[in-house]
Amino acid sequence: MLLDTASLYFRAYFGVPDSVKAPDGTPVNAVRGLLDFIDRLVKDHRPDHLVACMDADWRPHWRVELIPSYKAHRVAEERPAGPDTEEVPDTLSPQVPVIEAVLDALGIARVGVPEYEADDVIGTYTARAKGPVDIVTGDRDLYQLVDDARGVRVLYPIKGVGTLQLTDEAALREKYGVDGRGYADLALLRGDPSDGLPGVAGIGEKTAAKLLAEFGDLAGILAAVDDPAAKLTPSQRKRLTEARPYLAVAPKVVRVADDVPLPDVTTALPHTPRDKAALEELAARWGLGGSLERLLTTLTA
Repeated sequence: MLLDTASLYFRAYFGVPDSVKAPDGTPVNAVRGLLDFIDRLVKDHRPDHLVACMDADWRPHWRVELIPSYKAHRVAEERPAGPDTEEVPDTLSPQVPVIEAVLDALGIARVGVPEYEADDVIGTYTARAKGPVDIVTGDRDLYQLVDDARGVRVLYPIKGVGTLQLTDEAALREKYGVDGRGYADLALLRGDPSDGLPGVAGIGEKTAAKLLAEFGDLAGILAAVDDPAAKLTPSQRKRLTEARPYLAVAPKVVRVADDVPLPDVTTALPHTPRDKAALEELAARWGLGGSLERLLTTLTA
């Protein structure tokens, strides 16, 4: 089980009231909410391995070089020199180091790799997996990894993690008309304002799905643009031709990497805390109470 950790703690932050606080009054709603998420996921799905995948770089420079608008609208206006800082709620940022410390003390593998996003870490673990993989994320970009033949599916939270949308190839075909391999091409053709991807002007989701059904993939669509006999409308041919510079670089930006240099970490689900003393100190300092106790009980069981 691979967790898109930031996606989940953002959901926890907005789903758990900020009245949930540490003894000193600091909000810990994201911390406790994430622990509750993990507890429910482990209870319901009983994974053998669990990795909390992190954004070591939420906006990698190599992606921005290819498409400068990539996530540009999320960059904090006032930021220090160096890597871009993501705009996040004021009371969430201080909770992220607490989340990291608690995961480490529990012994839950936490993996982020410089110059890569959590999606890329997830993509690489998925590519290396020798068995079924459940990806837990609120980010549809990871639908591109769905693969029935390899047992790769996405668990997409609808309400907390108690209600998850199980996304396999049948679900993708029903909703988008493509399988996992086609989803990245669909996404880059239609664009995604939330990620700053312009897409191809005039090509929405339905048109993109029809083009992919007709020509197979992005390469087939571009070959059709050069073929006067291909069944493209004049406006589609014109728009795709004008978008060639974007389409030349978009695949590298949109498709998750599968060759990230992952660190050598133990991914097995822990049954006892790695550092019990540190965990007790964190529990007292941040008032993690029942959320942590429930998760510890579940891990032990």
